[in-house]
Amino acid sequence: MTTPLATAASALDVAAVRVQFPILSTRVNGKPLVYLDSAASAQKPEVVIAAEARFYRESYANVHRGVHTLSQRATGAYEAARERVARFLGATDPADVVFTRSATEGLNLVAWCYARPRLGAGDEVLLTEMEHHSNIVPWQMVCAATGARLVVAPVDDRGELRLDELAKLLSPRTKVVSLVHVSNALGTVNPVAEIARLAHAVGAAVVVDGAQAAPHMAIDVRALGCDFYTFSGHKVYGPTGIGALWGRKELLAEMPPWQGGGDMILHVSFAKTDYAPPPARFEAGTPHIVGAVGLAAALDWMESLGRPAVEAHEQDLLAHATEMLGAIRGVRLIGTAREKASVLSFLVEGVHAHDVGTILDSEGVAVRAGHHCAQPLMERFGIAATARASFAVYNTREEVEVLAAAVRKAQGIFAA
Repeated sequence: MTTPLATAASALDVAAVRVQFPILSTRVNGKPLVYLDSAASAQKPEVVIAAEARFYRESYANVHRGVHTLSQRATGAYEAARERVARFLGATDPADVVFTRSATEGLNLVAWCYARPRLGAGDEVLLTEMEHHSNIVPWQMVCAATGARLVVAPVDDRGELRLDELAKLLSPRTKVVSLVHVSNALGTVNPVAEIARLAHAVGAAVVVDGAQAAPHMAIDVRALGCDFYTFSGHKVYGPTGIGALWGRKELLAEMPPWQGGGDMILHVSFAKTDYAPPPARFEAGTPHIVGAVGLAAALDWMESLGRPAVEAHEQDLLAHATEMLGAIRGVRLIGTAREKASVLSFLVEGVHAHDVGTILDSEGVAVRAGHHCAQPLMERFGIAATARASFAVYNTREEVEVLAAAVRKAQGIFAA
């Protein structure tokens, strides 16, 4: 019987999508590549590769400081990319978008430029147990520098955030709540809008790590009610080394610079420097111009597919994989939240996650194996590591079945 989910997913022509990714024709260990590691980094469609190459061939120059034609052309493309990111995030003003190297840099920027000047002894920063190290370590560093305290909201055995416990931890001492929109290790989708409402009620700012959400769902920072939102380009089919941070205009305006250098100033003398307004204030030096152009191309391409069709397709893959792996005796799924993006972490009884990953690779199946930069979460579940399959727009149900067969092979090898 065809489910409504499968019907919606069929609106996406996956075969037509796949031919746009040159790397998917690769063979690994003599087998067709089954790439299930998009949560670490997504592959790139031809349109993104071509946009970067075309820019280098036809339009490359440094931005903002030149009056010649190529500089003006490059500046126009760079700022058009900022406008594209703003639309992608549902932001009303492109000036509220800061280009960064990654979501990691966005989180560090907020921690050091927004939080550090505001934190002191007795203040608290609230995180969750499911955070990526990128949303733990910067806050630990800032707390150590200011005397503030880190507080952690727990998750339950399904990998869902305990909202009741989070609410209890909030108080007037809470100055920042920083959380992942979608867990990279579990796939859990957090109720950001509800958490933002609770946090704002005690006067806390809300910072969202959107690295895993951006590829899989429509983002509207206004509807979410957050104060900062960041994501990475390489996870949304764009280049590495480029990301973006959105922040509320009034908060960005109050923040000191992240780094000093060219392009982030209004006037420099040896006595005093006057800083440029955001976003230039936070983009010192020559930016990743071509990366921004490639990111804009990736966002155009991704949204041209139709977000509802993409979401339905990925949810269908997740449901199929959950059913297939869940039916294998000796396989334990880690993260069974009711609201999930297309990430499936699992353990194979008697087989270390790294060995699972190695055997799957021998079958051409690329998964991630390890702690996924979420060691506190692994400790919460009493495990050292998992194997993680993550699904993207170019994956198929047939590839899910190849994954399940490879898992059974791994079991057989270690049972022998």
